[in-house]
Amino acid sequence: MTAFVLIAAAMLAAACAWVLVPLLARRHADSIDRESSNLAILRDQRAELEADLANGVVSAEQYEITRAELDRRVLEDTRRLEPAAGETPRRSGAWTAAGIAALFPIAAVALYLLLGTPAALSPDAARTAAQAQGGDHAMSPDQIETMIGQVKQKLAQDPSNIDGWVVLARTYYVTQRPQEAAAAFERAVALAPNDADLIADWADTLGVAQGRSLEGKPAELVQRALKANPSQWKANALAGTIAFNRKQYPQAVEYWERARANVDPGSPIAQSIAGSIEEARQLAGMPAAPSGAATATAPPALAAAPKPKGDASAKAPASGMAAGGTVGGTVKLAQALATGVSPDDAVYIFARPADGSRMPLALMKKQVKDLPITFTLDDSMAMSPSAKLSDHGEVIVGARVSRSGSPMPASGDFEGLSAPVKLGSSGVALVIERRLP
Repeated sequence: MTAFVLIAAAMLAAACAWVLVPLLARRHADSIDRESSNLAILRDQRAELEADLANGVVSAEQYEITRAELDRRVLEDTRRLEPAAGETPRRSGAWTAAGIAALFPIAAVALYLLLGTPAALSPDAARTAAQAQGGDHAMSPDQIETMIGQVKQKLAQDPSNIDGWVVLARTYYVTQRPQEAAAAFERAVALAPNDADLIADWADTLGVAQGRSLEGKPAELVQRALKANPSQWKANALAGTIAFNRKQYPQAVEYWERARANVDPGSPIAQSIAGSIEEARQLAGMPAAPSGAATATAPPALAAAPKPKGDASAKAPASGMAAGGTVGGTVKLAQALATGVSPDDAVYIFARPADGSRMPLALMKKQVKDLPITFTLDDSMAMSPSAKLSDHGEVIVGARVSRSGSPMPASGDFEGLSAPVKLGSSGVALVIERRLP
């Protein structure tokens, strides 16, 4: 704020000087020039009078009368000239200058209060602006609630939209509303009864909702997911936790070995599973696993690794996922679409798995008026703790103009997608150019 005030004051002083200096100089010069011209005319008239006397045009008496009149006028103009070069005009110019010097700052301040942003001068406003610039990194609670309302509205119109139910479920999950998340996952599974990933997510969420216990319905769902896909890593991780809590340590080792085989070696998930396997082996009296069974070279895997003790819903430590990857680039709108969208239309920038799943791993919201924009997606923008950007080596990055404001794709939206890119890429160039049917 101090810098702004000093700069504004300096600019105002320069503006005043630019106006006042020429004004005072011109008034002084104009006064002198005018009075000097009058004296020159009177001198010329006297010279003419003397020539007329010499030529006999006027009599001596007429000459004396006219000369006395000219001398009187010369004397009066000379007296007017002296103060003009001294005090009187300067005083008049000073009053004019003082008026302008006073009005200039008053007018400037008044215009700023009327047209500017005086609230931005406060330190609180500066902090708010700084937070707003960094606020794009994650959606605010109000934005999340708005999104939930939009998704629910869409689902009321189209209850068979499985992507909508999954978005709703994962949004509820990340906002720590497991009961509602479990209900949404149930609706999604009803539309895709053989999707092992969704069934495992439902089991995990239901376990959290019932006090972090996987007994009962969650255990049944785990077996259902394994029947649909015996290699589904989360179902195996949850099954291992159930077996461990039942003191069935060899079975826990078997399930966890399958889980570890289907995640990236060396990731926090793989390391957590390895520790669980080692503990289960010791309790079962089994020999230790061969050293080097898990390497540490791949990016982190998914977030729901088993916790043998104290957490029956199999969540990995939050710190294990802190070192996630990112993907970034630029988004612009195709010129041909510039007249077909509104500046206030929502723009969702997202990354989804390259293996075909349509569910976003990371999501950020902008508006058409912000385009073109440079973006970076990371794990802080995840829709669910169990599905993060850092879980995948390759992703597809996309951007979509949502005419309705909902993050769910709808007919009439405009979209642009990248080819699969490696996690860590920073030069992804997206052009929103395709209209969704």
